[in-house]
Amino acid sequence: MKKEKRTTILRFYSFTKGLRHNFVLALLTMAISVFAGYMTPQIIRVTVDSVINDSPFNLPSFLATQIENMGGRDFLRQNLILCALASLLFAVLAGISTYLSRMNMAKGCEGTVTKIRNTLFSHIQRLPYAWHNKNQTGDIIQRCTQDVDLIHNFINDQMMELVRVVFLIVVSLALMFSMNAKLALIAFIFIPIVVGYSMIFFVIVGDRFRIADEAEGKLTAMVQENLTGVRVVRAFGRERFEKDKFNKQNDLFSDLWVRLGHVMGVNWGIGDLLSGIQVLTIIAAGIVFVVDGAITEGEYLAFVAYNSMLVWPTRSLGRLLSELSKTGISSKRIFEILDAEPEKDAETPVTPPMDRDIVFKHVNFSYGTSGEVLHDIDLKIPAGTTLGILGSTGSGKSTLTYLLDRLYELPEGSGEITIGGVDIRNIALSHLRGNIGIVLQEPFLFSKSFKDTISDGSNRHDIESVRKYARLAVIDDTIDRFAEGYDTQIGERGVTISGGQKQRVAIARMLMQNTPIKIFDDSLSAVDMETDAKIRESINKNVRGTTILIAHRITTIMNADQIIVMDKGRIVQRGTHETLSKEDGIYKRIYDTQRSAT
Repeated sequence: MKKEKRTTILRFYSFTKGLRHNFVLALLTMAISVFAGYMTPQIIRVTVDSVINDSPFNLPSFLATQIENMGGRDFLRQNLILCALASLLFAVLAGISTYLSRMNMAKGCEGTVTKIRNTLFSHIQRLPYAWHNKNQTGDIIQRCTQDVDLIHNFINDQMMELVRVVFLIVVSLALMFSMNAKLALIAFIFIPIVVGYSMIFFVIVGDRFRIADEAEGKLTAMVQENLTGVRVVRAFGRERFEKDKFNKQNDLFSDLWVRLGHVMGVNWGIGDLLSGIQVLTIIAAGIVFVVDGAITEGEYLAFVAYNSMLVWPTRSLGRLLSELSKTGISSKRIFEILDAEPEKDAETPVTPPMDRDIVFKHVNFSYGTSGEVLHDIDLKIPAGTTLGILGSTGSGKSTLTYLLDRLYELPEGSGEITIGGVDIRNIALSHLRGNIGIVLQEPFLFSKSFKDTISDGSNRHDIESVRKYARLAVIDDTIDRFAEGYDTQIGERGVTISGGQKQRVAIARMLMQNTPIKIFDDSLSAVDMETDAKIRESINKNVRGTTILIAHRITTIMNADQIIVMDKGRIVQRGTHETLSKEDGIYKRIYDTQRSAT
């Protein structure tokens, strides 16, 4: 636990590079502010004991000499306003110092948290596809927003406050012991009691906050999932079911926070009780000490003032420890992301030509949650040819392309995938993916115009080029029918257009990248057969390179140079349409069924 906390502190420290001078200035000006604040009770003590009454000036020699040069006690009695002005001067100094402290802390904090956000987002971009599949989007969003905000609050408020509180406690006790050790000891006795019970609540609050924070992550994920699948919710009339599911999770979340609030209430209640007892004890004991002549009236007033200053930071220490517990949980959740292993290139990555033969050699693969998804795959795709892949759901069709694009890494000893004889594990990731274009069955479109969406990822953004590839994907005429044409915003995730239109826009986007390897993962499933034929004809006539077509329709892949049929992770048939349509097996059965249905 201690090692983990040290690691956390060091990580925070690394984010402050270039901003540490702001934190140092914040601490220095905070110390000046505290010093100035502590001068007012001393001015009151001197005024009461040595100006109004006749006690000797208990001051540093240079101040005592200065007062004597001004006229001594009689001069100050005739000009009491000077004592008030001295108090005002220190109040102004405290105010200016507090302002400078907060400004420097704000600069340091915002700069640090900006680095944390940037690092977190950049790291997430480099995490493997498999990691994203295992973690809910809503929970990731919460870690990047609310948990980072808690870190922000800790750095901006709690960290400085913790230093301030410790400084206040030390200075208060030092001044109180300098005036009367016995009375100061009475005040000191309450500190370990308050700190002790605060540590107990620190552990309790931390555990309950972790549970509540995880519940909030689930709630956020549920909202995100519902909004993403809003069409399904509407289509199946699941509004009431989704509402009830949300209400149940929301009630659980609220109940957890109510329980946490109960613990915090007990914490604050006991703290207020102890603080009240301490104040009453010091007031009562101080009166006894004044009556006995152990302290003067001025010292008593200063002592009560310092005790009030001591009560507040001691009381705040419990709250700060509770907040620190929350911050620790949030830090752990953030570092769980930062500790996740990012995708890595080989030690010496290469960038070979990608318009070469693709070869799968004895490839075996499992996602780890079930048995093998691919078993002993041997396949060669000659450069510039088209491969068609047919198979039932779960047969491993898409997994082949995921491995080729290294969305999932092929473990050592599980075979080899090469392009032009080079193992793809040795090819630079940016080079590999920059030369492979993929269109998925359910493509994701960002909230942009048609023009910006199609040109996304390409070096060209002129409308002529965009139209060229839109025509290849047979979507140009459809876009022109929109009121604003290519400037029409397609909405978040493309919700304003149909599934077939989304697929065609995604195809145009991929074609415009002009990659030597193109993968169509059942990306024509939502278009009608006539449009399907037009798109295939257009691509065959105008697009060059190696093409992989995954489909459930025979018509989509029948013109491919090579067709493989997959079943339960194995290649069970391979050939051309002419040979497979005459050979008994899965391909012929599907072909006969689809032909009879047309």
